[in-house]
Amino acid sequence: MAPISINYDSLNLITLAPMAVTLVGALFILIIDLLKSNLDKTLYVALTMLTLFISVGVTLSIQVNTNGFFDTVLVDGISILGQLIILIGSMIFIPLALTKKRFHEYSYPEYFALFLFMVMGFQFMISSTSLILIFIGLETASLALYPLIAMHNTRPSHEAAIKYFTMGAMAAGFFAMGMAIMYGVTGSLDLVEIQKILSGRMNEAGILVPVIGGAILMLVAIGFKVSLIPFHMWTPDAYEGAAAPMAGYMSIIPKIAMMVVAIRVLNIYMDLNVVGVKEMIIILAVVTTTLANMMALVQKDVKRMLAYSSISHAGFIMVAIAMHSTKGYASIFLYYALFLFTNLGAFAMLWISRHKTARFHSRYHHPYEKFAGMIKYQPVAAVIMAIFMLSLAGVPPFSLFWGKLYVLSAIVDAKYYTVAIIMALNSAIAVYYYLKLIVYMFLKDQTKVDGSTIYSNRALSLEIVIGVAAFITLTSIFYIDGLLEYITQLVKLSGF
Repeated sequence: MAPISINYDSLNLITLAPMAVTLVGALFILIIDLLKSNLDKTLYVALTMLTLFISVGVTLSIQVNTNGFFDTVLVDGISILGQLIILIGSMIFIPLALTKKRFHEYSYPEYFALFLFMVMGFQFMISSTSLILIFIGLETASLALYPLIAMHNTRPSHEAAIKYFTMGAMAAGFFAMGMAIMYGVTGSLDLVEIQKILSGRMNEAGILVPVIGGAILMLVAIGFKVSLIPFHMWTPDAYEGAAAPMAGYMSIIPKIAMMVVAIRVLNIYMDLNVVGVKEMIIILAVVTTTLANMMALVQKDVKRMLAYSSISHAGFIMVAIAMHSTKGYASIFLYYALFLFTNLGAFAMLWISRHKTARFHSRYHHPYEKFAGMIKYQPVAAVIMAIFMLSLAGVPPFSLFWGKLYVLSAIVDAKYYTVAIIMALNSAIAVYYYLKLIVYMFLKDQTKVDGSTIYSNRALSLEIVIGVAAFITLTSIFYIDGLLEYITQLVKLSGF
């Protein structure tokens, strides 16, 4: 056999730079711990933040639509948008480790190393057109996330990690089977090549059966990862068992990574007008949004309510993919950019009120009764939490209103008027369970405990994160046009 010669200049390794920075940061943390153990966790928080900050800078420095690493890595507009949301969301999450109470998982350097390995996996997922590399990124991120949940070291957290692992394994299996079918039909695992080959074979007799089969398997895998009903079974228990910041993180970052994969994969089928794929996406999205809202209405715990809320939001966003338009795809990134601050802020509010034992309920750490009368004891906290709830409900002028409005606008532009009405009605239903918490905070009397103990887990770092999240939630009206213009430009540059 002739020797293989690789021209390293043609590999364009700059496309791997954002992931390489994250990897080096994770390894550096582990090496420091080997050299000197028992260092203060503040150092690990600072190193993680620095790593993420450098990765943001490197991501922004790469020219759009740059291929590299044997053309398996593609840094296009949606890759840059996805990485920015992931990295900024991670930078908001990490300071939440600096709590007043010592929750032990944040004392381990392995926690921060695993966290960066997870981020690297998400970066690979959204920066590749190769199904193999997407799958490797998916499993890297997932296998790091499972122990991060379990390290909270409570019985519910162990249960949450096991359930998430089980459902994650099923998702990986469906994804792998979908890959196998796509490879069997086209002989390629590159999404660009797959689309080219399929476009030339769609008139062949019998070709629709494997093509639709592959689409269904991929859609099931995506459904598991973004918590679409009926693939959502793990989500409420996993969120309940995980630490509140991790639950908030899980509700956003893994989902935006999988949404980018969904855009790349499902766009192929919709470009080729494969029968029924668009309808399947719409049905899953509508069912998810509606049933999740119904389930959220009857929850007794605020954290579980927010878990079902995040399922509902995932369905709301998923319908934008089916619109198959630049506006639809841009609305996904706009929505998650705004949802990032609002939802992480809401979960951070739960985190600063976290006790190591359930003081207000035999099972739940955050029952509605815990927040009763908060306006009397913690008026600033009550107002901030109300802002987050109103934003999640889509009440103007708070940030998520603009995200929901743009998604509905994309649906109307695609002439899916019935879907738009259903989604609008679902937003109205959701107002009820968000207002329920506001009613408890402002109109109910606190009888079980005095207000001084409610936020005993507070710390300056948490207050800063919550303050930033609240500020962006309140002031989004002033920069929404510029943000939308930037997002739309990058989506167009990606060819969507």
